[in-house]
Amino acid sequence: MTRHFLRDDDITPAEQAEILDLAVQLKRDRFAAKPLAGPQTVAVIFDKSSTRTRVSFAVGVADLGGSPLIISTANSQLGGKETPSDTARVLERMVAAIVWRTYAQAGLEEMAAGTTVPVVNALSDEFHPCQLLADLLTIREQRGSLAGLTLAFLGDGASNMAQSYLLAGATAGMHIRVASPAAYAPDDAVVVDAIAIATQTGGSVTLYTDPIEAVVGVDVVVTDTWVSMGKEEEKAERLAVFGAYRVDAELMELAARDALFMHCLPADRGYEVTAEVIDGPQSVIWDEAENRLHAQKALLAWLLAKNAG
Repeated sequence: MTRHFLRDDDITPAEQAEILDLAVQLKRDRFAAKPLAGPQTVAVIFDKSSTRTRVSFAVGVADLGGSPLIISTANSQLGGKETPSDTARVLERMVAAIVWRTYAQAGLEEMAAGTTVPVVNALSDEFHPCQLLADLLTIREQRGSLAGLTLAFLGDGASNMAQSYLLAGATAGMHIRVASPAAYAPDDAVVVDAIAIATQTGGSVTLYTDPIEAVVGVDVVVTDTWVSMGKEEEKAERLAVFGAYRVDAELMELAARDALFMHCLPADRGYEVTAEVIDGPQSVIWDEAENRLHAQKALLAWLLAKNAG
């Protein structure tokens, strides 16, 4: 059975740790692994605009000895009359893996069900699992381990980042707090899944509406843009609703003294986070951005090895 990475809980706690261990090795020696030597090709498909995802996957595939094929759905049949499953059946005859940055999670699931090569979710409206591997790698670099740490995500609890933090953080044995307005809480099914995982790993999941309560004593503070791609028409409403969730210096003072600040970028400075925090000494956003490269290389190498076995 082909292994894919569509959600953060598609891997077990042991497998997550294995991928992060490999990411550490590949960060130390970028060209140590060449599973795509040939070069083999990886299709990297974009429905949405991108900087970090595009660059990190293109560079990462090349580092692994392969050739990245960047595809825009606007200029392919996938963006028109061809279904994800039909596209997948064509691509699998030519590429070693498929990476897709898209809107609906259902499209990724259809593509994965229709192919024998690994499919990677490079972002969907529901989840952003590749970013979470990079974030966990960053936290591990700074703190040495993940289990037992407490992390607070502030802002849109129904966003892909918040929901991925619930699943990936629980998988890592972390205590995940999500603070959001009640109308923007995470999906109930995702919360149930995260709680089930946390029960097995020793982590926990707690939802808040009060950002101050959520941040007290935490090891990591995370936020993301209040206006995600596809939500632009809601901008005025969202700016009004999320104002209390802005991460500023006063809010950071409520966290642990050595708490980290993280943001997956791009950031709307002055909205979800102040410049003082994002450029401050607790911010690890540039390490976080770089770690997309190392974490995704590790993921691809791991998936290719699993599917070859």
